[in-house]
Formats: sequence, C-alpha cells, structure tokens
Amino acid sequence: MTPLTTHRWSVPQTILFATEVPANEQVYAFALAQAKTAQARLIIFHAYDTLVVSASETSGLRYYDYAAAAKTEIQHLEPLVEQGRQAGVDCEIIVRQGLAPHLILECAHEKNVDRIIMGTRCPGAFGKILLGSVAEEVLRASEIPVCVVGPDVIDKAFQAYKIKSVLCATSLHGNCVGSAVLAAQIALDHGARLLLLHVLKPSESLDTLAGRTIEQLGADIQSLIPPEIRSQIVIESMVVPGEAFEEILFQAKSQRVDMLVLGAQEASIMSTLTRHGVVYKVIAHAPCPVLTVSPFAMDRVTKALKDAPQHAGAAR
Repeated sequence: MTPLTTHRWSVPQTILFATEVPANEQVYAFALAQAKTAQARLIIFHAYDTLVVSASETSGLRYYDYAAAAKTEIQHLEPLVEQGRQAGVDCEIIVRQGLAPHLILECAHEKNVDRIIMGTRCPGAFGKILLGSVAEEVLRASEIPVCVVGPDVIDKAFQAYKIKSVLCATSLHGNCVGSAVLAAQIALDHGARLLLLHVLKPSESLDTLAGRTIEQLGADIQSLIPPEIRSQIVIESMVVPGEAFEEILFQAKSQRVDMLVLGAQEASIMSTLTRHGVVYKVIAHAPCPVLTVSPFAMDRVTKALKDAPQHAGAAR
C-alpha cells in the first residue's frame, strides 16, 4: 500500500459537496451515493454573496443582517440534510458569505476533507464563465481531488451507483503519476477495471514513436502504477492518435466508464477564455463524473512516492 492519502482519496472519510441554491439534485444524488458507499461524513457547503437588508426600528437606518442572511441560506439546504439522514449519511451544513472558490478551498482545508464534489451549469453562450468562475478555479487550485458532475452526465440512478470501470488519461510528459496512482487506488478499492489512455497528438506521433512500439509505450504507461497495486487489478493500456479531449470522451462512452480521472494542469488565459482547455471540454461533455487532480495534489503523491524507496521506480 502506498504511504499516501490516496486511500482516503479513493474511499473518502469526509466529502464536501459545494452547491448553489437551489441545489442541483443530480449532483447531490451523486454526492450522497459516494458518501453512503464510503460511509463518509458529508458537508453541504454553500457560499453566498447576497445579504439581507434590515432597518433599525429606532433609527430607521438600513444595515446588512448577516445572521438573517445565513439563516435563510441554511433553511434552503435543510431538506438536503434530511434526505441524507434518511439515507444513513451524517450531514452538516456550512454557509459562508464571500467568494465561492476561496471559501470552498478554505473549508475543505479546515475540515480535513478528502474529496470535493460539485456540479457546473450547462455550457451555453456564457457557459465557460459559469464553469470558470467556480469549478475550474477550485479544481486547478485544490490540494485534494475534485469531482465534477458535468451537464452531459447520463442521468443515472446514483442511489445504486457503483464504480466498475475507471478511465485515467495519462501523459508521457510532465507529472501524471499522481492521477494514475489515484485512479489505480480507486480501481483497487472498488474492485473495478482500470483503463489507462494516452493520446498521441498528430504533431508528436513521429517523435514519440521513433524507435518505440505501441506496446512499449503501453508498458511505460502501466509502469506509472506501483507494482503492488498493479498486480491486484485488471489494467488495460491504450495508446491512440488524435485530439486528447475527443479520444477521452470517445473511450469514456464506448467503454461505459463510471469515473474519469484527469490531471488538471495549469491552463493558459487564452485556453481558459476560448474553451480550448482539455479539462474543460471533457467536463462539459463527459457522460460520467470527472475526478480531477490538480498540480498541487499530484505533487503530494509524487513526493510521497519518491520518499518511499519501494515506490521510487513509479515516481520517475
């Protein structure tokens, strides 16, 4: 077993469900199913930026009633808590006033959360702004995995949701060990098969394949997984040419994947604004939840692997 927090990341003990009001029922159903399966505590978190304005009876001066605003937001979320309790899940509501991305990450750190679950609105003319303002900022800065349920996720009965197949998109360049190890740990803990996918861009195919076969590249991808996990799960590696987001989505649909695992690398300002980022495109159209691992989270895994002699090979 790797000396990491990956077991808590694959079977979380505490989950933070970040929600707007009203809550997305499908995303909450998924969060509830995850908490029930892992026997985890579920924090229902909401950040609001509207305040209740009241007037003093004596002076008539108007002022912001912070207590009344928080109480109103909590009342909106109480039905979710009751639903969770009926499912046997320990739930807690936390509401805070301010900017959502910062407050979500702050609460996750304070409560020692193992996974953040959130949804995103359907991408339309302003879809990128809605995703980028909260979900994308959180998933790129979080030190723990963030699971995003996008608008194209098939409407499953999440009450009976079970992870049978995990797809992890890997890269032969950069730090992708963290996401691969997490995907393998999820497959191990849930008795699922693991699909490791590497997409060769047309511009890179000749250089990457120079003197190497597809089989050798597939073996390189599998070597990202620690040997003691590799020997206990079914792994299939795929190396295909094409555009990354197109191949990821195609394999997710054709292989009937239950969870996608992606490394959320830093995106340029231009790719963020013009929707060219692979992570955004996958989340916007994935048929299943997408678990993202930020560079900060991947660094934690890589460092732990390097510090453990028996896993040093997997970290290189």
